[in-house]
Amino acid sequence: QVQLVESGGGSVQAGESLRLSCRVSPVGYTYRSVYMGWFRQSPGNERGGVAVLDSDNKPMYADFSKGRFTISKDNAKNTLYLQMASLTPEDTAMYYCAADYSLRRVLTGSPNYWGQGTQVTVS
Repeated sequence: QVQLVESGGGSVQAGESLRLSCRVSPVGYTYRSVYMGWFRQSPGNERGGVAVLDSDNKPMYADFSKGRFTISKDNAKNTLYLQMASLTPEDTAMYYCAADYSLRRVLTGSPNYWGQGTQVTVS
């Protein structure tokens, strides 16, 4: 069973930055084997992709996040990050870390494992 725990959300002013973290457990085989990404959902909208790491750990970004957001991993800490810069009120949403053993499921927004979410509010 893959467990994902997000942290780092909060309330910021427009133009500021935030870094979200997602700790993955168990470590070892599971961490090395799953594909991971960040998704978000704002009130009244469907959950959508923000950024994903592909099979070569290359980042893939939604159009709105290109140039402002950076997805990365720290293998020593079993942690996935989302560095967000130049935040706008439109970025206000619940942000979710997600993972699956299938890259296709992550890319299509249907991974099996989800974190509890962390709220980002930009005013």
